[in-house]
Amino acid sequence: MSASRRSGTTDELGPDEPGRDGSDGSGSDLLAALLDGMDAALCAFDADGVVTHWNREAERILGWSAEEAVGRRGLAGWAVRSADAEEVESRLLSAMHAPGRQVHEFALLTKDGGRVLVRTQSAAVRGPDGKPAGVYCAFSEVHTQIDLERSIALSEALFEDAGWGVVLVDADLRPAVVNAHAARALGTGRTSVLGRPLGELLAQGVEELESALQHVLAQGAPPEPAEVWVSVRSPEGERRRCWRSGFLRLASPLAEEPVPLGVGWLFQDVTESKQAEQEASLLRFRAQQLHRASRAAAECEDPGEAATVHLDFALAGFADHALIDRVAQGSPAGEQDGGPVRLVRVAATPSGAPGPSRLSGRAGLPVRYAEGHPALQCVERAGALRASAGAAAPEEARAWAVSRQWPPDAVHALCAVLRSRGRTLGVVTFLRGAGRSAFERADAMYAEDVAVRIAAALDLAELTGRG
Repeated sequence: MSASRRSGTTDELGPDEPGRDGSDGSGSDLLAALLDGMDAALCAFDADGVVTHWNREAERILGWSAEEAVGRRGLAGWAVRSADAEEVESRLLSAMHAPGRQVHEFALLTKDGGRVLVRTQSAAVRGPDGKPAGVYCAFSEVHTQIDLERSIALSEALFEDAGWGVVLVDADLRPAVVNAHAARALGTGRTSVLGRPLGELLAQGVEELESALQHVLAQGAPPEPAEVWVSVRSPEGERRRCWRSGFLRLASPLAEEPVPLGVGWLFQDVTESKQAEQEASLLRFRAQQLHRASRAAAECEDPGEAATVHLDFALAGFADHALIDRVAQGSPAGEQDGGPVRLVRVAATPSGAPGPSRLSGRAGLPVRYAEGHPALQCVERAGALRASAGAAAPEEARAWAVSRQWPPDAVHALCAVLRSRGRTLGVVTFLRGAGRSAFERADAMYAEDVAVRIAAALDLAELTGRG
């Protein structure tokens, strides 16, 4: 129905509608408003093929106003080429005698002589007696319909077949729709995750993720994807994952002003690649530290000082404290007669404020290591050894460190044997506090590289009489 209805024209209502006989026209006014507000173009025909309705969207697409369209018999010569009119009209009017809706595509003529390919849905209009009284036809330009279908198909594909996680989060930051990939990443089912707070799904990283979602709701999507580290709860325990995430603010297209409906969150698990990047970066840094330490140690006249230089360079980003213990004179080095090994402290980092390592042990007094101490085991085995207080309470961890003659804040230890010219010279011990993770195998390999350089310096000090 056209806007001409509002200016007093009533022809587009059709002969049997309210308002023709002077009765209350509120019903026809409502119908006119509904038809004019439709997003799809609509026209209707009576049983004789006369146009009875023509709304604003039909006028926009074809250019023919309601005054020009309503009352015409058929579409020939004005809305359809005369050569095509018989086929088009027969297909449209056949809907009066067919069940349900029929879908067709054909070309219509515009008022200025152009042609528009449209997709139509037509269905019968029944009279009070249930018999066909006409047919209505809703149509839209094919490209518009295709765009809509593509949008729907994209949504379906994202939530069914996407190789990354897709989550729609409502304004309360609770998942409203979750695709299969995201459900697997969260370690739960697609329906069981809906409406639950993110804190129930993630053990760590919730605050960062919720902050990002709130920012998107308030400010819009960020210009670049963000990498978020989270810990996902699972039956096997917590799994640390890195998700590269993109965010989109969702707003209602039906509101006059954008109303946030929530956030579209798309993410991909990049944990393995991030770990590989971190490991490569760590290896580069450690190689650079070894190179710098070698150059600095080469300028030291005292080989003992060169040993502490290697120790100080190794500490950066690796440990909080470090100790060098040397096998005491006359003490077996683990491969001799099997007697008890005695170790003398040669150098140590300050246990209080940070600073360079200090040489010590001039008196040659052995360190009071109890039997089974990690440093003694390291010497006996001639290999690296790791030890940790684990998840002990702070007081227990403190007692654990003190009993081993280490700084009281030490929680993790790594001992590497000092070997030079086929002899075991001692052991270097690296210590970490509670704020760091336990030493791993890669850390042990790095400690062994440092130990080789320290052992060479100590061996040189012995040969020159400075040890």
